[in-house]
Amino acid sequence: MSMSRKIKGAVTAAGVVASLVAVNPTFVRAEEVTLTMAVPDWPPTRIMKKFFDEQYKPKSGNTVKLDVDFIPWPDFYTRVNASLTSGEQKYNFIVSDSQWLGAFVEGGYFRQINDLLDADPDFMKTFMEIHPNPLNAYATYPHKSTNYYGFPQFPDVLVNFARKDVLCHEAEQASYMAKYNKKLPCTGEELDAMTWDDFNNVGEFFRRKKGEMLAGKPADDDFYGIAFQAGKSYDFSSMQINGFIWQMGGDVWDETKVPNGQAEGVVNSPEAVKALEKYLNLIDYMPPVAKTGTMDIFKSDELFREGKVAMNIDWIGLGEASLDPKSSKVSDKLVVGMMPGTMGADGKMVRWSNIGGQPFVLTTWTTPQQTAEAVEFVKWWLSADIQNQFAAGGGQSAIKSVYSDPKYVTYRPWNRAWAASLDWQKDVWHVPQFFELLTQQQDQFDLAITGKQDAKTTLDNIAKFQQSLLTEAGLIQ
Repeated sequence: MSMSRKIKGAVTAAGVVASLVAVNPTFVRAEEVTLTMAVPDWPPTRIMKKFFDEQYKPKSGNTVKLDVDFIPWPDFYTRVNASLTSGEQKYNFIVSDSQWLGAFVEGGYFRQINDLLDADPDFMKTFMEIHPNPLNAYATYPHKSTNYYGFPQFPDVLVNFARKDVLCHEAEQASYMAKYNKKLPCTGEELDAMTWDDFNNVGEFFRRKKGEMLAGKPADDDFYGIAFQAGKSYDFSSMQINGFIWQMGGDVWDETKVPNGQAEGVVNSPEAVKALEKYLNLIDYMPPVAKTGTMDIFKSDELFREGKVAMNIDWIGLGEASLDPKSSKVSDKLVVGMMPGTMGADGKMVRWSNIGGQPFVLTTWTTPQQTAEAVEFVKWWLSADIQNQFAAGGGQSAIKSVYSDPKYVTYRPWNRAWAASLDWQKDVWHVPQFFELLTQQQDQFDLAITGKQDAKTTLDNIAKFQQSLLTEAGLIQ
């Protein structure tokens, strides 16, 4: 090759490289970017990490690593709070419970995302397709404002997990009809129609001692009809009790009414007291552990999987273990319906419930490059294809075009209850004082659950504490 041809070739090659760099700067400057994420350790976050490792391909051309810190649920808030307040700036991404938003936004830790959405119309379109109840719970602070902070990682609701082998047994059906003059709920549709009074009847009917007949054979162990969360730790009893209060016409302190919304006279209203009494009465029909204050979501799930209860109200996020023969004695006996409701004066079912699930939240020290990669990851996560795969793998989607597709209900037995439950979801407080509110409330509920205090005294104490704390904070005038 002549010298002139060599020079010409070198110039041409340099031009090609220059043009590629101009079009795609990452062509020659691809970098390794690590996104460090704090998440609760349970199936929805394990599934997310698996999907990322197996499928995610960054559009930037960078090598993006998702470094996930899986933290046990009972320690999750404590560990995340300690990390944020210590100033270590360890995490770029946090899967945050919705009630943390106010405290960590006001603390300067969670990044507002309006600018990221405004810069990407397609992303904004997907974001606004989120059902309004999860959107308000997971993204907004102040609550129900247009200040956005989170993207749904895993939306969740409470449903009724039940054993069709016991409920549909012919002899049990006949005995239940003879006692209550009502059909024993057996199918998903019949579970959907249950009130808390029906749930009470199931609890009363299925109290069996070891050796007594159960579905045509002697029970292997003591058996109980019902279970739900009644635990002192974190928010477990509150998440169940709030639904009772809303369904029966009561309310919790409403932060959207600041500064005029009161705690006293609302939190301890006659309707709220009656609702708490109903909740406490149902505990009589549950396994004895319920009266110890340790019946959290994991314990009730464990009792159900061990075949010791007929019905368990729990989060969809725990459902995968019930389907797995390795972890469940009832994996082939599962039927799922909506959580019981309360019949209103107009003859229509009232189904209010406290929403579960969590958003992704970006931290304020995340670099522009990390933020850009995080946004691309979230866009990928919220895409229809991945959301469908997530639902098919045991997760849920709050994106309307995904969960309204007829195929959605075929993924898992609880998906049939998903869309119908979303319209009935409310959330507890997002204010910075949430942890003090929650801790005192949990302590008071525990006194009632363990039989040391009646419902009225419990709610009077909670209302008095909340009124004082929130007045001091300027949230009540």
